[in-house]
Amino acid sequence: MTAPLRIGPYAIERLLGVGSFATVWLGYDRALDAHVAIKVLAENWSHDLRVRERFRDEARLLRRLEHERLIRVHAVGELPDGRPYAVLAWADGGSLRDRLAAGEIPTPTALRLLGEICAGVAVLHRHGVVHRDLTPGNILFHSAGPDDPDTEKVLIADLGLAKALAAASGLTARAGTPGYMAPEQDNPGAVIDTRADVYGLGRLGIRLLGADPPGYAPEIRLRADVPPAVAAVLAQATAHHPADRYPDAAALHTALTRVSDQVGLAVATGPVRRRYWLLRVAGAAVVAVLVGAVGAEPGGVGSARPVGGTYTTGPLTVVLPPGWSATGATWAGQYGADGQPEPALVMSPQPRRWAADPRLPGAFVGLSATTAARATPAGFLAERTHGDCAPAPSRLIRPAGVEWTVVAYRCDRGRPQIIESAATHPGRPALVYVQISPPAGSGPDFVDTLLAGVRLG
Repeated sequence: MTAPLRIGPYAIERLLGVGSFATVWLGYDRALDAHVAIKVLAENWSHDLRVRERFRDEARLLRRLEHERLIRVHAVGELPDGRPYAVLAWADGGSLRDRLAAGEIPTPTALRLLGEICAGVAVLHRHGVVHRDLTPGNILFHSAGPDDPDTEKVLIADLGLAKALAAASGLTARAGTPGYMAPEQDNPGAVIDTRADVYGLGRLGIRLLGADPPGYAPEIRLRADVPPAVAAVLAQATAHHPADRYPDAAALHTALTRVSDQVGLAVATGPVRRRYWLLRVAGAAVVAVLVGAVGAEPGGVGSARPVGGTYTTGPLTVVLPPGWSATGATWAGQYGADGQPEPALVMSPQPRRWAADPRLPGAFVGLSATTAARATPAGFLAERTHGDCAPAPSRLIRPAGVEWTVVAYRCDRGRPQIIESAATHPGRPALVYVQISPPAGSGPDFVDTLLAGVRLG
């Protein structure tokens, strides 16, 4: 991607990020001697009036709310080709995704940070706005300034999927990030309200405090030093049915504060002291986005013990590459008609570490009837884009009589390659999804052999 020299009056210095709907550049305002982040609608969406309006809505919404806990909008404009752009405050401290990739955050700091995030989302809820996509990549940090270099603010960003509550009912576009998205967001006819954000906040809490990052497993598996009362709050926040959750972010924040005070862990909000954080690693590794993660005890169903070079959990059987084992039980966030989570597994030389360690090769395999009811394999993969990576053209392969759609992504940081693949189960109405991080130096043959070894019962 070639960087523009200027966008409006701003000189462009470098690319900050690429997403499904927009590209973000670091710009410099010479008149004010200040850096800004410039978010530009992606060219492939420039003719979609619905997406253009949603893009503009985000800038208008942030400008209207104008709060210190939300990313600020300085200006809006249009490129010569008609694409809109928004000039935003630059979050010079990076994102929570960067921090989590750099290492585990200590429990007291993680709880305080979760309180800050809840307080920011509560601002949206007070104004009748649902964010709908609360993920580590949408939580940003901004330094307080040269007078207090050790302090930084936590900011809520990327409201491109947010909707006013009055307009949230009946939204037809699926919106949100798997692993953090509330179950009802998979239902196009469902009413999406503040309780969907409560679910996302609960999943962020599990990610921050989880014993097995990235913390997408349906059970609450937190670190040993996290009080049981905090686990109970997060369990209620991530209840499957909205009526069983806290009503909004403020109520969740209150519950977290109450139980944390009881055990002497502060969740009170205020500026975050940078010295309590692990140092942010420049160019921190991007962890491949799993739709779900899994866990089971060794030796039982879904254990990490290979049997004769294969592994079976439920209807899924895989042939393990040499030196690999597997673990698995369910696909978090994916529920069948009976209300139970759908099956999945992870295989890798170290399956429990694979999602958190970008140096490890591995694969996630999931089977979903509910996904097959709403999306084709190609359509499902179109939702699985990786903003920091460049995709190759999709290809079709037919090992063992199953037609797979395969898309390979090359990445400049983190995992050098991510393979997204999906197929329709040949014997039942279900979609099988496989995300692969192949070993260094391997080619398409490794991917094709691995997919040929996915056997569907």
